[in-house]
Amino acid sequence: MSKKDTVGHARRLTEGHVGRTMITFALPIMAGNAAQSLNGSINSIWVGRYLGEAALTATANANNLMFFLIGAVFGIGMAATILIGQAIGANDTAQARRVMGTSATFFISLSVVLAVAGWFLADPVLRLMGTPEAALPMAESYLQVIFLAMPFLYAFAFFSAALRGVGDSHTPFRFLLLSVVLDIVFNPLLIFGYGPFPTMGIAGSATSTFLGQGISLVAMLLHLRRRRHLLWLGRADMQLFKLDLVILRALIVKGVPMGLQMVLISLAMIAMMTMVNAYGIVTAAAYGAALQLWTYVQMPAMAIGAACSSIAAQSVGAGNWQRVNATARTGIGYNFLLTGALILPLILLDRYTLTLFLPDGSASMEIARHLNHIGVWSFLFFGVTFVVSGVVRATGAVVPPLVILGIALWGIRVPFAEWLQPTFGVDAVWWSFPISAFAAMLMSLAYYRWGGWRSARMLPVDPHQIAIPSEVPAQAPSPIADPLPERGATGY
Repeated sequence: MSKKDTVGHARRLTEGHVGRTMITFALPIMAGNAAQSLNGSINSIWVGRYLGEAALTATANANNLMFFLIGAVFGIGMAATILIGQAIGANDTAQARRVMGTSATFFISLSVVLAVAGWFLADPVLRLMGTPEAALPMAESYLQVIFLAMPFLYAFAFFSAALRGVGDSHTPFRFLLLSVVLDIVFNPLLIFGYGPFPTMGIAGSATSTFLGQGISLVAMLLHLRRRRHLLWLGRADMQLFKLDLVILRALIVKGVPMGLQMVLISLAMIAMMTMVNAYGIVTAAAYGAALQLWTYVQMPAMAIGAACSSIAAQSVGAGNWQRVNATARTGIGYNFLLTGALILPLILLDRYTLTLFLPDGSASMEIARHLNHIGVWSFLFFGVTFVVSGVVRATGAVVPPLVILGIALWGIRVPFAEWLQPTFGVDAVWWSFPISAFAAMLMSLAYYRWGGWRSARMLPVDPHQIAIPSEVPAQAPSPIADPLPERGATGY
């Protein structure tokens, strides 16, 4: 990497061909998502095939709740990523470190509080979700251990997001891969009890996650310390951990709406899971198996969306609006190409892939295949929404994507599934996925084209101000109409 492309240990994402920069940045994220999804699938194979359908249903219910708790603090990390990215784009490493200190203090403290609260609320929430009685004890046992791992999960996700803000997607991938390998190794040892390891059953699966995340987090922190990374804050930088009120207010004002998006998604997942649970363990296990396949389908969109957000944030900081718009177009093109390439084989070969998660001769198989054929297409539309939202959020426009998501999930998906079940049965649940995803895509594209996201900002114009307006006009906003695309960028 040349000196002109870096700021300290940061990589400048504001230079070079947009498409090449995006795919180079996104590939480690995609590989990390693949490794993480493979890890989850392997865990589900151990649980589903050897502990039974009730155990698989237990993990599906518990993981939905875990996703909700992670989503509750996701927005703070995302706001920090954008602020760090904008600072790097503006060549202001001191500001990036100030954001890192305040964010770490607030984010990790909040994660501990949520983890403790989640421990005590696990049983009543699982019951509120309508978790089948046969799966409830296992779900609670699994979830209690996962709550112990929550601070590790939160901290690892936060540091990974911060590193992506400075243009580094490779370091998070390496340590994520370490956590995945450790989880895969520990999983059967702790489930079945080999050698000195106790037989823990389904709790062993959660314990392996705890160990893998904890060891990998410590290893990542030691790596950053050894390299004296610009985001590493040691004893000499303790003053940076003091809360900066301007940054803190930005984290809250901008981070909460982004976190609410994850909460809306997770609550919708819980609502869908609750509806599916009403049809019994056979249908719930089918849905849980299909969800395992869907984790792979959404990987390209999530990786490209994360890359778009980091590139756009640095480009906003550098005032390069032409590159921001080229990033959106290129991201949408990559989404259709990569997500579409995954959907077709997962439809044609789903009988074989679903066999990995369901016992031989399972009554859930045909139900899982049927719902997969209907629901998997939603991720093609989801990808466009994810990319566009990542770009517009990079300026500080965080409320409109939240509104769009709220309408799609709670104005379309959940009511469609709930109200049409008397007519279409459980198929109403399956069809609610592509219909709501398509509506979200149309709304996101409309906001990108005609909305005022280009005039939003993360911090006040005067850095000494405490008040942060929600959507204030910039001093010199870019034209609303897209400029000519950057040379070589993918068109849309």
